[in-house]
Amino acid sequence: MVMIKKFNPNDLGIKNGNLYGLPFSERKAKFVIIPVPWEVTASFRRGTATGPKAVLEASLQIDLYDPVIKDAWKLGLTMKPISQKWLRKNNLLRKKAETCIQHLEKGGKPEDFKLKNLYQKINKAGVELNDWVEIESLKLLKQKKGVGVLGGEHSVSLGLMQALARFHKNYSVLHLDAHADLRCRYEGFEFSHASAIFNASKIKNIKKIVQVGVRDYCQEEADYIKKSKNRISLFSDRLLKEKLFDGTPWKKICKDIIKPLSQNVYISFDIDVLEPCFCPNTGTPIPGGLSFDQAIYLIETLTNSGRKIIGFDLCEISSPDANNWDANVGARILWRLVNLTAKSQKKF
Repeated sequence: MVMIKKFNPNDLGIKNGNLYGLPFSERKAKFVIIPVPWEVTASFRRGTATGPKAVLEASLQIDLYDPVIKDAWKLGLTMKPISQKWLRKNNLLRKKAETCIQHLEKGGKPEDFKLKNLYQKINKAGVELNDWVEIESLKLLKQKKGVGVLGGEHSVSLGLMQALARFHKNYSVLHLDAHADLRCRYEGFEFSHASAIFNASKIKNIKKIVQVGVRDYCQEEADYIKKSKNRISLFSDRLLKEKLFDGTPWKKICKDIIKPLSQNVYISFDIDVLEPCFCPNTGTPIPGGLSFDQAIYLIETLTNSGRKIIGFDLCEISSPDANNWDANVGARILWRLVNLTAKSQKKF
């Protein structure tokens, strides 16, 4: 209470090392963000490993007033320090991954003997990273704190989903993304950013996956969805736009999207689900997508339905220059994700 009384949410954001300049320590916070500076398997553009740092910096410019939740800043939000250990490991293994990708681009195959050691090291590190995120998540969940993961590439989300499976016998995943991320060992990497939801689908406690905004996927992924026996539902960008162009209100579409979801829901938010004007520097931008307001309205609809958001990840944010636009947008998405998740968990 002392921290809250001394803090003025109308002031300039203070560079105190915390998101939005908020005054909460991890011990006092009710909600904790785990930053994961990782982009080892990025297949197009680099930059997402510095996403958490960019969002942290951009967050200081954001006003803390939330028109939906009164005094939302009082929740008690903090972000753990960005792991320099994992950042260094990312930088080392990213160079090795580039060697693998260049070999494939020349017609080579992942199973070629000359790449065996490289793939072993990268895939082993993927296991270790997931284990680390899971352990860190479990520590916080056992303290009954809200938890979100901030990437980094999309592969970093798996650890939190595994941790949540320890607390929930069943839950659903609302997956917002330009890509289906259902490839098996893409480019030979077991924990590829393009395999994030494929690997999540191996978690038995996840009973339903609803994908929204997907507009770039391959035959393998289309077949995987069909073989899922309705465990995976796809609301592709093309389908959404057809409904909108035919006059269906976004409110009705959002209700249709969340209808198959169970009571407990995990949100996996890849920023490239948005139109590229909101995230021009993301790892793999694709034409089309949702507007910022459409995405937020969908999450608000989910919250207002009475369902409980048990956790989330926000990934693929990259701001390689001083403009920092992607991080600016990402920091605003993160703010609403935290507040709406906390509201659904009745932390207010």
